[in-house]
Amino acid sequence: MLQSVVRALQLPDLRRRILFTLGMLLIFRLIAHIPVPNIDPGALEQLRQALQTNQLAQLLNIFAGGALQNLSVAAMGVYPYITAQIIMQLLQPLIPALDELRKEGDQGRMKFNRIVFYATIPMAFLQAYGQTITLERSLGLGQSLFLTPFDIVNNFLPTFTILMVMVAGTMLLVWLGEQIQTYGIGNGISVIIFAGIVSGLPSLILQAFTTIELGGIETILGIILFLLIGLGTIVGIVMMHEGQRRIPVQYAKRVRGNRVYGGQSSHIPLKVNMAGMIPLIFAQSIIIFPGTIASYGCPEQVAAADAGLLKQVACFTYQTFSPSVAGNVQTFGSVVYSVLLFVLVYFFTYFYTKVIFDQQNIPDSLQRNGGFVPGIRPGKRTEEYLGQVVSRITRVGALFLGLVAVLPFITQFITGIPIGLGATALLIVVGVAVDTMRQIEAQLVMRNYEGFINR
Repeated sequence: MLQSVVRALQLPDLRRRILFTLGMLLIFRLIAHIPVPNIDPGALEQLRQALQTNQLAQLLNIFAGGALQNLSVAAMGVYPYITAQIIMQLLQPLIPALDELRKEGDQGRMKFNRIVFYATIPMAFLQAYGQTITLERSLGLGQSLFLTPFDIVNNFLPTFTILMVMVAGTMLLVWLGEQIQTYGIGNGISVIIFAGIVSGLPSLILQAFTTIELGGIETILGIILFLLIGLGTIVGIVMMHEGQRRIPVQYAKRVRGNRVYGGQSSHIPLKVNMAGMIPLIFAQSIIIFPGTIASYGCPEQVAAADAGLLKQVACFTYQTFSPSVAGNVQTFGSVVYSVLLFVLVYFFTYFYTKVIFDQQNIPDSLQRNGGFVPGIRPGKRTEEYLGQVVSRITRVGALFLGLVAVLPFITQFITGIPIGLGATALLIVVGVAVDTMRQIEAQLVMRNYEGFINR
């Protein structure tokens, strides 16, 4: 890997791409520290402390690269764009016009991406308003985040200004991602998220190790076990990310004039983890939702008229859907949270893999190009066979994703070391790093071929 990086830096055009990517990431980190207008500095410090206990805010803060704790113009990160992309992918099989774009090749893909870009704007407005309202009401800050009330009805102009700035920050990050995609190295949006997560790693690790008491043999063994589990998890993610089932494909010979086409053998690479990180995003967003709604009625600031049964139900719901673990004592809420998270991740892995596989339409593509799986009839029988193979390998991928999702809670329970780096962040970091290195190696191989041809 290091040799590939050194060789890449020695090539002028590839070095220019790498430096351009680093420059865009530097701009992103600068943007992440520019606060929105009209913010109260005192409330901002309370926000940073309250983020340590609110799981929804922590999830959004991860995707924003730590910008949420600064309430910067990039507080939402590129999460609205990811949400719009997921929604459009789910709607594609249901809306004939969107499904036709899939069949138009590169032009259809460009039109689809433009629709996703436009859909990001209203999604960003909704998330900016909902996210800010959630921070205002559910974190128990004791004061407003802003110098004037955040109210779209009674205080329209200052509130609308804040929303516009947050939406502009998100669209600017999406634009930076597109520039990285075109002139840099790696998938632009993924690289933006990757940079945000990596930039917060030192503070996460420092916070984790400063909360434990050093000196005892149990603490030392816990740290060693924590490092071993973390290393094993990274190795497992890499293996699962690279794992695939290769289905052999044979292409029939076709004679056109005096030329013979086809006749060669190939394979279909079916990835074990075809769904990527999307099931984890779905599962975590859904499982956090009940606790977030219940948090409105659980704080001590609730009115006396609402006390009693309503408050008790709200607090029970909030505690049940809380993944907190106190030391080595696993609470009832953390157990319920872990079990539900595992089940939801397993279900959404199957669901999203089915959506992605159906959109690829592999059996029809094979039949149009004269390809077939040896021993399997083309058409319906090939579709059933590939569906069975995808179902079997997805079972392994779903179990692995479910285990990775709950592994932070298991690790914290065993070692007693609390750390805020969740499964989704770990999958993004490892996956983006592997994909970026693969792109660098592909660029090196392409330039080696060019040098060979020029000789």
